[in-house]
Amino acid sequence: MSRVECFSPNQTLPLKTLFLVAGEISGDTHGAALVSALQRSGDWKIAGLGGPLLAAQSEAIENWLEDAAVLGLWEVLKKYSYFREKMEEAVARIHESQPNGIVFIDYPGFNLRLAKRLREEGYEGKLIYYISPQVWAWKKGRVRTMAQLLDLMICIFPFEKDLYENSGLPTVFAGHPLVDSMEQIRDAELTRDPKLVALLPGSREREIAKLFPPMLDAAEILLGKDPELRFTTTGATEKLTGVLREMVRARGLEDHFRVGEESSYEIMQCAWTGVVASGTATLEAACLGLPYCLTYKVAWLTAAVARRVMSVDYLGIVNVLAGREVVREILQGEARGEVLAEEIFSLLTDVTKRTQLQESLAEVVATLGDGGCDENAAAAISDVFRVSSPTD
Repeated sequence: MSRVECFSPNQTLPLKTLFLVAGEISGDTHGAALVSALQRSGDWKIAGLGGPLLAAQSEAIENWLEDAAVLGLWEVLKKYSYFREKMEEAVARIHESQPNGIVFIDYPGFNLRLAKRLREEGYEGKLIYYISPQVWAWKKGRVRTMAQLLDLMICIFPFEKDLYENSGLPTVFAGHPLVDSMEQIRDAELTRDPKLVALLPGSREREIAKLFPPMLDAAEILLGKDPELRFTTTGATEKLTGVLREMVRARGLEDHFRVGEESSYEIMQCAWTGVVASGTATLEAACLGLPYCLTYKVAWLTAAVARRVMSVDYLGIVNVLAGREVVREILQGEARGEVLAEEIFSLLTDVTKRTQLQESLAEVVATLGDGGCDENAAAAISDVFRVSSPTD
């Protein structure tokens, strides 16, 4: 793949410079796809902060993902000095290079502070947010502040468009990127195994440490009900797959588990049911039709703060989109082996419940658009500069 500095001869826009900021794996993935779409629509020079996929497209993008991708209030506080330093570096780079625009990709804790700093210090370029932070879940009051700071919001959930436009912020619903990626991943040759259960504890080591032990407890309980059951899991990296494998071995469950033998996407298409850690994987599972329950645990301080500031009734995005509990949420102290086992067993044995859940998941997925998210987002960004530059 050519780098963004190698510009296309078929120019549709004069050279524009963008500074992208992504701080998580998903943001790096979506950002890299966005840059590829931008390359097809014009000539762009890209710099910023991201992960390996973005860094592969531009030497001016720093891969900071290993340090940036932390979750939870306590974890962020422990790295406060690091984030303060990276903030100062980013502000200095932007003031020095004066890009035409900044594209913030999710990652609100850092990105919203950066947007505020830039406006306070007189940056006059376009501030564009791609993949809205979930302020509708945490702080709806931030919407008004964002409307004062930003020039454009590009959202991926349909209900977000009205939320932002009502505050005066120009907003585009681009569709959800999973619509395209899951369509490419879906394999019609894969069939579901009635005896296979998916256990997907998340993509971070901390999540595995908290969530996989109760999943293993559930597996032991379920094997007591049906010794023919089998379980499958995988990690986001080889290192994490090794952690999962060792935890399975320590329980003496090797004969009942497949660890790292399939990708998470294959697991979601082959398992009869499962339990999935809250996060992007829950929407992926919905797109791939896996009947599942959702689970999550965080540090007590993070949980206490979340209970005070959350303004939605559900943690899972599928339930938020549906406005009701489509997927069972098993959280915090309730996330125990016996509770997980009970829900999984009902999805294994209750045909009506499974069918209704799969139908509801399909209805939710249908609200996410018809595809083309990356192209739609790139077009929206290009339009911002066409409108602002009449000579383009």
